[in-house]
Amino acid sequence: MFWTIFVIILFDYVKGDLDLTVATTQGGIKGFRDGENTIYLGIPYATVNRDNPFGIAQPYRKFHLLYEAFEDPPACPQMLNGEAIGDLDCLRLNIFAPNKASVRNKLPVIVWLYGGAFSTGYTKRYKFGAGKLIKRDVIVVTLNYRLGPYGFMCLDTPQIPGNQGIKDQLIAMKWVKNNIKFFGGDVDKITLMGESAGAASVEAHLLSKQEKLYNQVILQSGTMLKPGNIMESNVDAPLKISEELGFKTDNITKALEFLTNSDPKTVILATSKLSINLKVCIEKKFNNVENILTDRPYNLEIPKIKDMKVLAGFNSREGLVMNARNPSEYINNTNFFRDALTNIFEYDKEFETMVNIVRNFYIGDAELNEKVRNDIIEFQSDFFYNFPLQWCLDRFLDNGAGNIYQYMFSYEGSLNYIKNVLNISLDGACHGDELGYLFDMNEDETPSVEDQKVIDRITTLWTNFAKYGNPTPVKTDLLPVTWQPISEDTVPYLNIGSDVTMWSRPFKRRLTFWKLFLIANQRRLKGFRHE
Repeated sequence: MFWTIFVIILFDYVKGDLDLTVATTQGGIKGFRDGENTIYLGIPYATVNRDNPFGIAQPYRKFHLLYEAFEDPPACPQMLNGEAIGDLDCLRLNIFAPNKASVRNKLPVIVWLYGGAFSTGYTKRYKFGAGKLIKRDVIVVTLNYRLGPYGFMCLDTPQIPGNQGIKDQLIAMKWVKNNIKFFGGDVDKITLMGESAGAASVEAHLLSKQEKLYNQVILQSGTMLKPGNIMESNVDAPLKISEELGFKTDNITKALEFLTNSDPKTVILATSKLSINLKVCIEKKFNNVENILTDRPYNLEIPKIKDMKVLAGFNSREGLVMNARNPSEYINNTNFFRDALTNIFEYDKEFETMVNIVRNFYIGDAELNEKVRNDIIEFQSDFFYNFPLQWCLDRFLDNGAGNIYQYMFSYEGSLNYIKNVLNISLDGACHGDELGYLFDMNEDETPSVEDQKVIDRITTLWTNFAKYGNPTPVKTDLLPVTWQPISEDTVPYLNIGSDVTMWSRPFKRRLTFWKLFLIANQRRLKGFRHE
């Protein structure tokens, strides 16, 4: 009797242990249980070339031994709270799966790309943990990609062509496509989802000629059309960074050799000190070198969007993130509007009239001072976030997209992420605020009853979209609306506040102004092809 009980207990223990081990094309990977979920942390998907850490990464080698995916991955090199952090051994991904997921019970998959202006961002269990989402029976994959000089140095050479961080994402997406079935994921139901620079990354993948590794997309508060998201090559960046670190040369090869042998944290610190802002660039074409963007987005067709379903939107006061904590001197700059507009438009004397039209539209004849801060927030919300996304969705429609579901997040509660981080007290939902209701951003968070209702609603909407391609397939007490897609003639959107309600044309007066402004100044767009 004793031995029978012992064998049963031992069998159950071993079986439970085996349930956590997955055989993949890369080798065996073991995760751990967390209640009704199984988590796999820090799975390496690519390797940075230590002889060229600013260049394209390579897929990770196969595991010789069982890989224990128990620990959060290190962040990629970046500045965080005034300190340089991170490690180049950062190209890792996390998988969050309900225990019910299996090869016989395949669940839809969401692949998450973080934002952070292509200079910050990382994934950990309690920084974009997916507990809220996987309660709705989906699998979520979060991943790190390189940032700043390691991810976005663009030197117009085959060795460092540019957009290495986006290519990191591409390697990770190939890994997911090849392996997620072993974790119980449905390879025919993969939703690529991102916020801010992550959403812009999603659009970059749509614009590229690389393989389509997903079935539908979610874009939160971001697009490649955001002014300032695209830059030209930065061939002098290595010279400036190496000089800041004490090695002065006019030879780029020598500068790169020096930086390759430097501590990544010192490279990040020097880049930050010099205010070198590295983002997505327009790449030159080279034989046997994959590229992402070889022209500006508004010059490119988007064939991959044809018949694809899209969920996209922005928050009610995006510009709070850019403005709310800046001193009055920031607003007092007499060239404020000109400096903003020339992020995307070519400037000449004739364009000064257009600058004045924008100024008059937002602040009339008022002086630029603290009294017009709220008007400036509206301008920044529209110019950098709201209209670029509307423009992006118009382009999706023009290229034959399937149903496009547009939203505005307006809820203000205790989990509004960026307002909490930046201690913003002004009204409105700031850029990034919705993240606190979708992800586990804090191990000790305690949502109120109303916060929990918003969590339940937004996670249900997003996961319904991942499952069915429709965020409201049926009306329920939680979601008593039918979310209608936009068209060329109508722009319905779901307002996600304390309740969910269907409205029409967000900020219709302001965004109509920008549509007319773009039509009038399209020829002035930087790099616009006149055909």
